Amino acid sequence: MLVAEDSGKPIGWLRWGLFWDEIPFMNMLTVLSSNRGQGIGRALVTDWEKRMSRAGHSQVLTSTLADESAQNFYRAMGYSDAGVLLLPGESSEIFLRRDLEPAPDLTDPHITRE
Repeated sequence: MLVAEDSGKPIGWLRWGLFWDEIPFMNMLTVLSSNRGQGIGRALVTDWEKRMSRAGHSQVLTSTLADESAQNFYRAMGYSDAGVLLLPGESSEIFLRRDLEPAPDLTDPHITRE
C-alpha cells in the first residue's frame, strides 16, 4: 500500500496485489473527498507505476465498475480497456491495462509510507 500524507495525516492511498500472481493489479485508489482534485490520485498512480517498473513489471492492471467515473480518470492516465467481467445483477466490471516504460528511481515526496 502507498499512502499520501499531508502534515503527517493520511489523505489518500493506493493498494495493489498481483493478478495471476505476476501482473500488478491496483485494487483500491482512494483520496479523501476534501483532498480530491489536487492531483493526489494521479501522484499515487504515477508513483506506483514507477515502482512496478523498477520491480521489473512491463504492465499494470486495474478495474472499475462501468457506472463509475473512475474509468475516465484511468483512461486519461493512459490506461486502455482490456476486457469486461459480467456478473448477474451487477454493473459490468471494466478491466484496464497500461504498458510501463522503464522509470528513473524517483518517488513522490508526498508519499511517505509503503
